[in-house]
Amino acid sequence: MKGPLFYSKILLFGEYGIIKDSKGLSIPYNFFKGALKVSETPDREAIKSNNNLKEFAKYLEEIQSKGVVKFDLKKLRADIDAGMYFDSSIPQGYGVGSSGALVAAVYDEYAYDKITVLENLTRDKLLKLKEIFGAMESFFHGSSSGLDPLNSYLSLPILIHSKDNIEPAGIPSQSVENKKGAVFLLDSGIVGETAPMVSIFMENMKQEGFRSMLKNQFVKYTDACVDDFLKGDVKSLFSNIKELSHVVLDNFKPMIPKQFHSLWQKGIETNDYYLKLCGSGGGGYILGFTQDFDKAQASLKDYKLEVVYNF
Repeated sequence: MKGPLFYSKILLFGEYGIIKDSKGLSIPYNFFKGALKVSETPDREAIKSNNNLKEFAKYLEEIQSKGVVKFDLKKLRADIDAGMYFDSSIPQGYGVGSSGALVAAVYDEYAYDKITVLENLTRDKLLKLKEIFGAMESFFHGSSSGLDPLNSYLSLPILIHSKDNIEPAGIPSQSVENKKGAVFLLDSGIVGETAPMVSIFMENMKQEGFRSMLKNQFVKYTDACVDDFLKGDVKSLFSNIKELSHVVLDNFKPMIPKQFHSLWQKGIETNDYYLKLCGSGGGGYILGFTQDFDKAQASLKDYKLEVVYNF
């Protein structure tokens, strides 16, 4: 057996902010993908993934008892016993949705009465899917918004207005000709873990000053970036990304690996590029924005960059 492919995702804007109802914009990233598979000769990774699926199946039985979603658990267990695993090129702990793709694949294959991509996706159906995926993905992160699996499952850009208001989004189409600007991924070379980063954030949220910064600066610039990006207003977008990059460097230092603090600052000072968190931070990928990719590449010549989107 070999299931359909599910892709990684990139949350362009909204990390942490969407917990507090900022806007967000998430796009599929087809460079990385995963699928459920059974192999006659599993390697070490496949065996590890198979063991992980065994634990996941037990967890799905628990959430099924709460009535959110119903699975064909008999078929799931039989496939796991036959050696099923999730064959994925999506790096774990990199902020590009490795668990999201797995959740989407399991829902697609084993959920009863599933909401499909082909039907008319009303807001209620999207929110229902988000709720189901949030419950499923909590197995991996302790708490999940459900957005990563939703993006992977639908393979569409998703615009988040607030927790209870999401919709598929049309993003400006990109032709690479004569386009110097880019969104890119910078590989930090460090694996990040979501749960510890989220708990640092939640701890900070107890402070009045941090809450005020989040509302008056972080959410303000995040919302402006989302609006600019969707309108294709590049000039305004870069002015707002610079501010956002600054706010993150000043207030989210624990989420930025120490050796990247000066690189982050250098981007703000030279305007060659601006960096921001990709997912929860702490390692994995760092997201970069530049109006001149050649210039950014020269400035970041010691690092591996992957272009995600061209302006």
